[in-house]
Amino acid sequence: MDKTNVKVYFSAAADEFPIDDFTETLGIQPTRTYKKGDAIIRPHNPNVISIGVHHRLHSCWELGTEYEESCDINDQLYKILNYMEDKIGKLTQLKREYDLVYNFIIVIQVENNETPAMYLESKFINFASSIDAEVDFDLYIYS
Repeated sequence: MDKTNVKVYFSAAADEFPIDDFTETLGIQPTRTYKKGDAIIRPHNPNVISIGVHHRLHSCWELGTEYEESCDINDQLYKILNYMEDKIGKLTQLKREYDLVYNFIIVIQVENNETPAMYLESKFINFASSIDAEVDFDLYIYS
């Protein structure tokens, strides 16, 4: 039986910025990075007809979880927050220096109509606000 899964990631994006400097300043290894102009490689999907190669429109640094079976989005959210909560000053400085946009993306794959708890605690809200980050939800309902 399939279960509901949640993935959370933080992204720092800009037209172009020195990703290695961002990593070094934070002292955190990203789970994924890409630069403006990189080709977008997508896994094969028989339901999608690909026409040509698409390229990244901006540069990005990401720190995220894998998809995990979850009944509460905060389980994954705090895995990311725990790496970053003591880096507010550095994140603020980097945001100003490179004109970055910060986002937390919460991706939920619902199976068997089992939705996880979806609420944001004040600790997370305060952190996201302090670094001027937005929060996006991607919800996919499969069954």
